[in-house]
Amino acid sequence: MRKLIFVTHPEVTVDPQIDVRRWRLSDAGLARMRVFAESTVVANVTSIWSSAEAKAIEAAGILAARFGAGVQVDAELGENDRTATGFVPPQEFEKLADAFFAEPEKSVRGWERAIDAQCRIEKAAGRILAQESDGDVAVVAHGAVGTLLLCSYLKQPISRAADQPYQGHYWLASLPDLEVLHPWLPIAPRGG
Repeated sequence: MRKLIFVTHPEVTVDPQIDVRRWRLSDAGLARMRVFAESTVVANVTSIWSSAEAKAIEAAGILAARFGAGVQVDAELGENDRTATGFVPPQEFEKLADAFFAEPEKSVRGWERAIDAQCRIEKAAGRILAQESDGDVAVVAHGAVGTLLLCSYLKQPISRAADQPYQGHYWLASLPDLEVLHPWLPIAPRGG
């Protein structure tokens, strides 16, 4: 059975002075992604896609190195657009994220609306999967859009209850029918 493996980048080095889209993986994130790249979950991957954000490209590159494969980048796989607020301290960010999921038809302080981000990620995934016919397809992207796509495939309303508990998780769907095989699981234990 072929699968879609939707992966979120693991831990990053937070730097409020740098655009969040340019943040890189932290040492812990690099270690966890290396463990995942060697796991049986990704043993049959034949194509790897990433958002255009540095942390996702870096994570996808670790996965691609296992197979000597390239990474295809699609900007439409990017996280929900939060450039209106820029960096927000963690406690405030969590409140904004709660509102983003709770009111998907409203923009939270100028953020891309959840329904719009969901439509974008659905189209991007559909376009990618339409051109991939062999092996498993790995998409390395971000938590919010991954949750929005997961909700879509589960045919359930947008909800933060479906969100990953922290960075560095994956979920699986069978191809071509897109039946979710399981929701978020960690790519590797924290700390290695």
